[in-house]
Amino acid sequence: MTTEINSQLRENLAKVRANIAAAARRSGRQESDIALVGVTKTVEAKIAQMLVAAGCRDLGESRPQELWAKATAIHDPSPENAIRWHMIGHLQRNKVRRTLPLVSLIHSVDSLRLLEEIDREARTLERPAAVLLEVNISGDQTKHGFGPNEVEPQFSEMAKLEHVTIQGLMCMASREGDLVQARREFATLRELRDRLQRTAPPNIRLTELSMGMSGDYEIAIDEGATMVRVGSALVEGVVRTAT
Repeated sequence: MTTEINSQLRENLAKVRANIAAAARRSGRQESDIALVGVTKTVEAKIAQMLVAAGCRDLGESRPQELWAKATAIHDPSPENAIRWHMIGHLQRNKVRRTLPLVSLIHSVDSLRLLEEIDREARTLERPAAVLLEVNISGDQTKHGFGPNEVEPQFSEMAKLEHVTIQGLMCMASREGDLVQARREFATLRELRDRLQRTAPPNIRLTELSMGMSGDYEIAIDEGATMVRVGSALVEGVVRTAT
């Protein structure tokens, strides 16, 4: 069973990477310009470990507790090219202290208060924390994130934080929308990023766009994504519980 799972994961990973490469070419970029974050929230640590062995070294979790558990359970077979954990779901302020030492990037900073808490903990760790600002581009009331018009007015407060590096924006497409709507929302986030780059303080870099999941990552790349968060497409056909 383990051999079959490994084979299927490698096949899925190769297919996703081929799709990323094709989408990158359509947008005038290289495959290396797009970071693939393998989302492991639907699989247990044994499957995530196999995904790492297959060559996916950027892993994302939506729940802090799951990230803590998997970061502890998964053995890194290549310390010189370490696993990079991404926090991609809602992060409560009381979970920042335990999460921050484990992650290379937090995609889901959805308020100034959370950003300030991350800054405080990063100061304690004596290393800057890399973050993205989550934007509720669809206006869905069930989603977290800054409103599109709420980011720029808070630049002055964000710029005072010395221990966070704001690297870009993140969004999720509407759950109820189709691919046409998803494309429109991804384009809107890119346009917002481009506009904000013209007014952002020098210490706020907005080079990254984290958008697109298994069902829409190719069109997200068409519209400028630099990071895609892919889960089900990587584990398609794989038994969810390793034996």
